[in-house]
Amino acid sequence: MAASAHTTTPMMAQYLGIKEEYPDALLFYRMGDFYELFFDDAVQAASALDIALTKRGKHNGEDIQMCGVPFHAAEGYLLTLIRKGFRVAVGEQLESPAEAKKRGHKSVVKRGVVRLVTPGTLTEDSLLEARRNNFLCAYNEVRSDGAIAWVDISTGEVRVLSCKRSRLSPELARLLPKEVLIADAIERDCAEIVSDIGGALTVLGASSFDSTRGKERLMEAFEVASLDAFGTFNRAELGALGAIIDYLDITQKGNMPLLQRPIREDEGGLVQIDAATRRNLEITTSMNGGRDGTLLQTVDRTVTSAGGRLLERRINAPSRDVTLINDRLDAVAHFLSDPLLRDTVREALRKCPDSERALSRISLDRSGPRDLAAIRNGLQQAEDLFTNLPETGLPSDIDAARTALSGHGELVALLDDALIAEPPLLARDGGFIAEGYDAELDEARKLSNEGRSVIASMQADFAEQTGISSLKIKHNNVLGYFIETTAIHAEKMLSAPWSETFIHRQTTANAVRFTTVELSDLETRILNAGGRALEIEKRVYSSLTTAILETAATVATTSAALAELDVFAALADIASGEGWTRPTVDTSGAFEIEQGRHPVVERSLKAQNAAFVANDCTLTKSENNAAVWLLTGPNMAGKSTFLRQNALIALMAQMGSFVPAARAHIGAVSQLFSRVGASDDLARGRSTFMVEMVETAAILNQADDRALVILDEIGRGTATYDGLSIAWSTLEYLHDQNKCRALFATHYHEMTQLADKMDGVSNATVAVREHDGDVIFLHEVRKGAADRSYGVQVAKLAGLPPMVIARAQAVLEALEKGEREGTAGQKAIVDDLPLFSATPASPAPTKEKANAVEAALAEILPDEMSPKDALDALYQLKALTKPA
Repeated sequence: MAASAHTTTPMMAQYLGIKEEYPDALLFYRMGDFYELFFDDAVQAASALDIALTKRGKHNGEDIQMCGVPFHAAEGYLLTLIRKGFRVAVGEQLESPAEAKKRGHKSVVKRGVVRLVTPGTLTEDSLLEARRNNFLCAYNEVRSDGAIAWVDISTGEVRVLSCKRSRLSPELARLLPKEVLIADAIERDCAEIVSDIGGALTVLGASSFDSTRGKERLMEAFEVASLDAFGTFNRAELGALGAIIDYLDITQKGNMPLLQRPIREDEGGLVQIDAATRRNLEITTSMNGGRDGTLLQTVDRTVTSAGGRLLERRINAPSRDVTLINDRLDAVAHFLSDPLLRDTVREALRKCPDSERALSRISLDRSGPRDLAAIRNGLQQAEDLFTNLPETGLPSDIDAARTALSGHGELVALLDDALIAEPPLLARDGGFIAEGYDAELDEARKLSNEGRSVIASMQADFAEQTGISSLKIKHNNVLGYFIETTAIHAEKMLSAPWSETFIHRQTTANAVRFTTVELSDLETRILNAGGRALEIEKRVYSSLTTAILETAATVATTSAALAELDVFAALADIASGEGWTRPTVDTSGAFEIEQGRHPVVERSLKAQNAAFVANDCTLTKSENNAAVWLLTGPNMAGKSTFLRQNALIALMAQMGSFVPAARAHIGAVSQLFSRVGASDDLARGRSTFMVEMVETAAILNQADDRALVILDEIGRGTATYDGLSIAWSTLEYLHDQNKCRALFATHYHEMTQLADKMDGVSNATVAVREHDGDVIFLHEVRKGAADRSYGVQVAKLAGLPPMVIARAQAVLEALEKGEREGTAGQKAIVDDLPLFSATPASPAPTKEKANAVEAALAEILPDEMSPKDALDALYQLKALTKPA
């Protein structure tokens, strides 16, 4: 956008210079009460925001495209742009127009970018989902090692994990970051992985990931001389953490957010769950991309935003640490056993604002008075909870949280004294400092708010002193405040001793006007009182934020403790309401579920006043053997629900939740794999069958002997014998090589023979009942194998035309007969079948219908019927013979 000097105004030259530094971002250029956008930025923004595109002057002989958004409403526009994939550089005025004029009459107000807004660096409540973290991730590779680091600057959480590229996709699926940083050298290899999880990809130079520089950046950011207190980080981890710090420095223009100490996650400490499994189980996101119908929505009874975020993190990352799991279960059990305490805690938590995010905004100087009130209110509720929780007899996790709730008395008192109960959103609105906190502020407010009464009081004093009852104090835009009296009384005021007090200002036809030193001083103070009051409030505001930041570490710890208590109490609440039980979680190979239920499906059925049929599942394995259930039964019988519910029960147990079952004993699962249902992937040119095979390959290549695998109808997307052979060999591999616990549903009844050949394979089936050609689903899982698939009956339930059902039944019987007689016989029988009849034969009335007709006839008494009654009875009988 270079321009010759004679065609570029000083303001436009300034704009172009700033824009040159941020070519990949839309530049919000502050001009008074608006952010203006010019040239291509204006064209793109106007289209994205659906606002008017206008013109302003010319540049190099061409019109300058322009659009703008109001400064006070900018957040909403920023959110729209960020969601549509834009980055925005916010250019603010760094001085006032008056300050600019001091440098010269035509000087341009200094402007500069104060922040680069990207998807992973949002902090404003209006731009964020309250109950979901907003992660910024960085992935780094150093030779054969890899690492992923992530931060949520709205809460300050920082973590890092060793992660080879093969694990990158599952980890990103767990975190669902809004933005991912990678080095330009690996962009081609990693771009598709990032795209899969819907995050924005930001490519940085290799220097941003340098491990040596990364270590230095971390020490600078956390103001330490060594990282030893934080733990030991390898070079890949240091590079990933360093890239995040470097990027935050770039986007926040050196105004680093308040970050917690980086935590190194144990690579083997969490249950491994890949992206396909998360999608299939609908853990936090449903198949349609929303939250409805997910496990998270079903179990989430948290009452705070921070508690909701913590619950989602735990659902996304179940633990493998049996001690940690049981400590969490102890905490839930304690709240379950004491409903009064649970209700007391939840009631207090309902009053807790989101102090985590308020603290982050304060550290970034993006806060308002309500953020200060959020800290005050949150800490007040924490103190109340500290008092209400007993000092002894608490499980370790609740006791640790209780300890973190206290110790803020001095800060709470300061904020309570300084702030009004309900402050305004913005500091510039003023009025948020309580009366009586600052004497100078109270005086300024009195002058500003009560100026008329002060003037009236002064007028009364002057009238009494001079004895001139008609004396008035008035105001106009020329003289300001003045004392006015009639010409008759003016002589008195112009004479000693009053002439020393009253200073002549103006004489008119009917009056004489005076002022006094006291009145002039009061006028100045009244006129400046509003601005002075606001300046005093800003000064007090600054002192309050400083006081908060001085104790930021303990405030953050308290906020985290409140979230912990919220999750424990919420899980106890749903366990109480839904009749869930505490699972036994240990290091054995057990997997024993009695009367297990699918939490999401059960909730849906309850809404329809229907009951869920509970089922048992036993997959206990010895050390060197597998435990596999081969599940057969018709479609619609509930096989997929059974598979999913057992996977979800394992996940819930290991996140530290009670589970929907009468009893559950689970040997800690290391990995959770699910391949249930599939769709094609048109973007990559993959068919449904190809997607199925890719997901199955990932399971077979990764599952260890402590994995839990659920597979549904492997091989159904290809020819019958191809599919059967793939399903057969897959089950053998799971049994012989992976040696894991697995549920394997199939329609290939030939596979039930494997139960006789493999010690770890057992047959199970979902029971149905056939009655007069119809199938009734019992949804009960029993030992044994199904004798048929009932596909034709299910097709009938789906509403296929009777002609199609009749033809299908005839072909099925012919094929089954042909199979018994060999291929030649099968072909002859099928060839001999008649084509579709023009009119399908009327089905014979079922026994139930015949009985209904007979019962209705038995009730009819012809001698007592009128002609109309007889006609009505005939219609009723006719209705009883109609097909359902």
